[in-house]
Amino acid sequence: MASAVLKVAVAGLSRCSLLTCLRVHSTTASLHQNIAGSMWNLGKLNHIAIAVPDMDKAVALYRNVLGATVSERLPLPEHGVYTVFVELGNTKLELLHPLGEKSPIAGFLQKNKSGGMHHICIEVDDINAAIRDLKAKNIRTLSAEPRIGAHGKPVMFLHPKDCDGVLVELEEA
Repeated sequence: MASAVLKVAVAGLSRCSLLTCLRVHSTTASLHQNIAGSMWNLGKLNHIAIAVPDMDKAVALYRNVLGATVSERLPLPEHGVYTVFVELGNTKLELLHPLGEKSPIAGFLQKNKSGGMHHICIEVDDINAAIRDLKAKNIRTLSAEPRIGAHGKPVMFLHPKDCDGVLVELEEA
């Protein structure tokens, strides 16, 4: 029954749209879907990052009001941010606050005084292969090479203008 419904639902989609549809909406397939011909796999949503103007207030909301498990505040000078992770079971929220005057989060908060969603982070199994493949497909990155992120793993940010207005962080799983 489910396969018949899927066949009807995707009958009018191109092969590319079908692959995208299956990668995004499949609940029975493996989390790690391979793009035809690629040497890397897209994994799960790791976190959604939220820029906050008042870290203490945001932590209190998630810990004391909502009852979530919240990590300690971690300074990441190489990224110009303080970060706190809120555990949600199936993913995390990353609370971001500026660290230093040159912080990209300070600029974001100047434009968005009350804060807001900053980026999404998706895991990949091979970040270097993903970067090569995406650059070949004219997706720009915000740095020349991956940097080490808050989880101690290589990360790369993709240009939001190439990702439908969303800042996307890739993190090696």
